[in-house]
Amino acid sequence: MVVFIGDILIYSRDETEHAEHLRTVLHILRYKKLFAKFSKSEFWLREVGFLGHIVLGDGIWVDPSKISAIVDWKVPRNGSEVRSFLGLAGYYRRFVKGFSMIATPMTKLLQIYVNFEWSEKCQRSFEQLKALLTEAPVLVQPEPGK
Repeated sequence: MVVFIGDILIYSRDETEHAEHLRTVLHILRYKKLFAKFSKSEFWLREVGFLGHIVLGDGIWVDPSKISAIVDWKVPRNGSEVRSFLGLAGYYRRFVKGFSMIATPMTKLLQIYVNFEWSEKCQRSFEQLKALLTEAPVLVQPEPGK
């Protein structure tokens, strides 16, 4: 189970386990006098959008609608724009192997007393991160014994 402010996501390996998890969560909500609006609730979904991700039974994907904002991002013109881009792209860093190393040229622009100079290295870093995020892999939960 994942709880984030007003959202609760319950996930399970199979339907039997899911029914038990659902019962447990509903019991705890009732016991703690917490309420969930039924009209905003969805049950027994095979796929759900949650916190900028698509969660499926076989893994977690980057939500394509969120990635389009990164892909459409214009070349940063100052440190503030670099910080904004890295903040958004960094939210999905777990999907990009070596994210920190790839982002290093842009990260250096955020240091104090460094003049903002968008170099060819920064441009390659920017383009590489955008490309890698559009082809981001699925994250799967490891299964013991496999």
